[in-house]
Amino acid sequence: MKKKDMKILLVDDEPDILEIVGYNLSNEGYQLTTAENGLEAIEVAKKINPHLIILDVMMPEMDGMEACEKLRAIPALSDTIITFLTARGEDYSQVAGFEAGADDYITKPIKPKVLVSKVKALLRRFKDADESSAAVSLGDLVINREEYKIIKKGKELFLPRKEFELLALLASKPGKVFKREEILEKVWGNEVIVGGRTIDVHIRKLREKIGDNSFKTVKGVGYKFIV
Repeated sequence: MKKKDMKILLVDDEPDILEIVGYNLSNEGYQLTTAENGLEAIEVAKKINPHLIILDVMMPEMDGMEACEKLRAIPALSDTIITFLTARGEDYSQVAGFEAGADDYITKPIKPKVLVSKVKALLRRFKDADESSAAVSLGDLVINREEYKIIKKGKELFLPRKEFELLALLASKPGKVFKREEILEKVWGNEVIVGGRTIDVHIRKLREKIGDNSFKTVKGVGYKFIV
């Protein structure tokens, strides 16, 4: 997919951020739309179905955390990548962000060129998904990478993009122990800096949705998928 076809929704209540970040992303050739709060972001996202949403945390009307949770509850946006861009860099804030359904968490201040690189890394996953279209059946679970669809016991599940990619990676080779470094590289990309706790948060969510017995933790190494 070409840049000119990629839609980004930038959400922030600071005009300077909208102007500076927006300028750099538009200059890269992306289709950019902006919103000033969480409520507006939800309405705009429903209309344009963006590939990426960049959310501030502290905003009027509705903050980024609540907005992220509501965006994740919209089936049509299940493939949308969501990242926070915020001055709040505390560990508990980052964990809360991932708990809300975010795919990444970027802290301010950040140089425009670095932010653009991170955005490129996030959006590259759409290209990677296009290159892998096989559907995999594992017991009562069907993973369709082409349609980003999960079927469990005949019922479709809606997973955030990062949870889907993590599940698809582990399930691609049942029984294999995927090291944490490999998971970070293949799911989050080596240009995106996230902590090891990010994996743990996403694994816990997958256990809740897919089944606790489907995932095994290999202490000090990583995780594996069990059929």
